[in-house]
Amino acid sequence: MEDTKKITVEKDEFSEWFIQMILKADLTDYTDVSGCLVFKPSAYAMWEKIKEEINNEFKKLEIKNVYFPLLIPEKLLKKEQKHLKGFAPEVAWVTHTGNNKLKERLAIRPTSEALMYKSYSKWVRSYKDLPLKLNQWNNVIRWEFKHPIPFLRTREFLWNEGHTVYATKEQAEKEEKQIIKIYKDFCENYLALPSLIGRKSKKETFPGAEYTTSMEFYMPNGKSIQGPDFHFDGQNFSKVYGIRFLDENENEKYAYQNTFAITTRILGIMFAIHSDKKGLILPPKMAQNKIVIIPIFSKKNEKQIIKKSQEIFEELKEFSPIIDKRKDYRPGFKFNEYELKGIPLRIEIGEKELIKKQVTLTQRNNNKKHSIKISELKKKIPKILEEMQLSLLKKAKKLLNANIERANKLNETIRLIKNKKIVIAPLCDSEKCEEILKYKSQGAKVLNISKEKIIENTKCIICNKKAKYFARIGKSY
Repeated sequence: MEDTKKITVEKDEFSEWFIQMILKADLTDYTDVSGCLVFKPSAYAMWEKIKEEINNEFKKLEIKNVYFPLLIPEKLLKKEQKHLKGFAPEVAWVTHTGNNKLKERLAIRPTSEALMYKSYSKWVRSYKDLPLKLNQWNNVIRWEFKHPIPFLRTREFLWNEGHTVYATKEQAEKEEKQIIKIYKDFCENYLALPSLIGRKSKKETFPGAEYTTSMEFYMPNGKSIQGPDFHFDGQNFSKVYGIRFLDENENEKYAYQNTFAITTRILGIMFAIHSDKKGLILPPKMAQNKIVIIPIFSKKNEKQIIKKSQEIFEELKEFSPIIDKRKDYRPGFKFNEYELKGIPLRIEIGEKELIKKQVTLTQRNNNKKHSIKISELKKKIPKILEEMQLSLLKKAKKLLNANIERANKLNETIRLIKNKKIVIAPLCDSEKCEEILKYKSQGAKVLNISKEKIIENTKCIICNKKAKYFARIGKSY
């Protein structure tokens, strides 16, 4: 039987490779609405893993889950003009029910500040009501772009949106490190993804926020992409939506607020960075099924090999193994299928292995083979999986670090950007300079700002005035 599921292009042809990989690995499928995808069971299980682990960490911070409606009255969305301006091109509207036109348009949630903060203004009356720390796991619709890319840039996506309220600025800002640490630890320890963490420039700050801290990732095609982020909103929303409280001295004050999110985009980043020409490569911690057992048998030895394979299956239940006993597919076809789907470990058992009371175990990430005694499998597999997890993170760090360069001049910056690098270069904080940078570099922008201190007398690469910071610059999704 011919294997039609193989990927037909190299990873260097990134766009075509990525689309083939996610479709043939059975992660997603298109629908009749552009940019709105099906999350097939394997992909959705990974999202559930993200929700489970992040939820556990949120609960340690006493952040509670809620759910607010999908539809937002236009009058609420219009209350915060700066915020609405940032989302205006993205908002999808409900205008009719049946043949009847609504008196007021309803926005399909692009984000929930407007709706949630109307409620917050009723719930917060006293300092005793604070902090208020709520989060929801939901879907949003954002419609502004022409060319969706599955997982990476879609019109509908899933996310968490945390919305917290504090009595003081100091309390609110303290949360930044806590939330970013949760996201960073998860990305590194589960997704095997390193990132560049820093504050956004004024131009790139989330509409309505005082500042935004983002995690930026480097993709194999040379583009950067933003992952989880945190926004300190100060009193911007509380003043618009009337989130006020009486402090201990009976003085009325406006609250301070934060918002933060991780989205299903992070799955696309993980798929893109780790996978190869054969298909999906998953960090073991993100794989629902960590092992596939493939018995290799003939009519003569079928019963014995199937029996031993089943025993191994039962012994390794904690790793959620798959056992493939299909008779009408060759072993090679099965190997290709499970490599495509990214199962971390493949166990083969045939007559040779049966006689020696061992199996042949193959790692998906590097094709490394091991001959392991059946009696030692349960002991050795956790160590192999741990080594795979660490190896993927190390490889991703190498990719990131190899593509960061420094520049002190605009022409040098442009040359490096053309070579698909992230460039660290000095800038002032002028939005006009960022616009010039974007124009002259044909689309590059400030990803975020490095925490390193600016050296005295360092000049902005655009205007040659005193630089305020070292910016990370690159082309981005």
